[in-house]
Amino acid sequence: MIDLRSDTVTRPTAAMREAMARAEVGDDVYGEDPTIARLETYTAEITGKAAALFVPSGTMSNQIALLCHTQRGDEVIIGEGAHCAFYESGAGAAWSGVQFEIAGRGGLFKPDELKEVIKPPYDYHPRPRVVALENTHNRAGGRVFPQHDVLAIAEVARAHGLAMHLDGARVWNASVTSGLSVAELCAPFDTVSVCFSKGLGAPVGSALCGDAQTIVRARRFRKMLGGGMRQAGVLAAGALYALEHHRARLAEDHAAARVIGAAIREVSGASVREVETNIVQIDLPVAADELVAAARARGVLVGASGARRVRVVTHLDLPAARVSEAAAALADATREVVTRKATPT
Repeated sequence: MIDLRSDTVTRPTAAMREAMARAEVGDDVYGEDPTIARLETYTAEITGKAAALFVPSGTMSNQIALLCHTQRGDEVIIGEGAHCAFYESGAGAAWSGVQFEIAGRGGLFKPDELKEVIKPPYDYHPRPRVVALENTHNRAGGRVFPQHDVLAIAEVARAHGLAMHLDGARVWNASVTSGLSVAELCAPFDTVSVCFSKGLGAPVGSALCGDAQTIVRARRFRKMLGGGMRQAGVLAAGALYALEHHRARLAEDHAAARVIGAAIREVSGASVREVETNIVQIDLPVAADELVAAARARGVLVGASGARRVRVVTHLDLPAARVSEAAAALADATREVVTRKATPT
C-alpha cells in the first residue's frame, strides 16, 4: 500500500536508527541528557529563539504554550480549524481553561479580521490573551500564512497587549515554499511549536521555543503533564538527524503533491485547492468515505478530513518512482466515485 494519510506515517531511515542507537543519554528530568540538550540548542538557533524544550508531541507543545500565556477564563484567538482547538481533544478547555474565538474563515485571516474579534476590556467579556496562528495550516490544505499578513497581525496583537503563538508543526514546509528562513517566519512570535515527526520523518517529538524565562516555566508544565521522559536522548537523536538531513528534501514532497493534485484536478466534479506544500485537499460531490474506500481498493491510503473532503499528504516514504502511480490511482478512484454520483439509478 502507498500510505498518504499523513506525513506522520513515515518510518525512521536506517541512518536515523543508527544515530538513535548511538545516542548519548542521561536523565533529562535532571537536565542531564546531552543529546536532548544539543537538540534544544539547535532548534532554538534555527527558530531564532533563546531557548527550546523537547516534548513528546505537538499537542503538548501547543498546550504548554497556552498554559504559559493565559489564565483560566481567558480567550485565545485562532484561525478556523486550528489544530490547537480542532485536533487536541479539548485540551485548551481542560488544562488552561481557555475558550477560543475564530478570526476570519478558512484558516488564514487578515489584520482587520483580527481587530473585529478582539473584545473590549469589560468585566463581562473573556479576556483575550493570545493570538495563535498555524503555518502551514493543516485544514486549509497546507497553505502558507503570508508573512506580510503575519507581521501586520502581530502589530495589531501588540497594540492590544496580546501574545503571539505559532503552531509551526509544518513551518519547515512553509520555509521551503516561501523562501524565508525558519527564523524569519518565527520572528513575530513569543512562542513557537515545531514538530520533528511531521514531514521530517522522526518517530517522535516536538519542541516549544521562546525566551529563556518562558521555557523555564514550560519545563515545569511539561512535568505536570507527564512529559518528563528521562533518557529520551534516543528520541532526540532521531529528531536531530531529521533536522540535519531531511529539511532540504521537503521540496520533493511538494513536487509530488503537485503531481497528484494536477492528476485529480483533471477529474470533472472534483475540486482541488491549489497545492502549496505537501497537502492535497480534495472536495467532492459525494461522501469522503467513498473516495477513501475506492483509493484503498487501488492500493492507496488517504483520509477523510470532512464530510466531503479528502486529504492526501506526501512525505519521505513515498518513493519518487511511485508518485505517478499514486496520482493515477487516486485520479481513477476519484473518477469512479464522482461518476457513480452522476449516474442515475
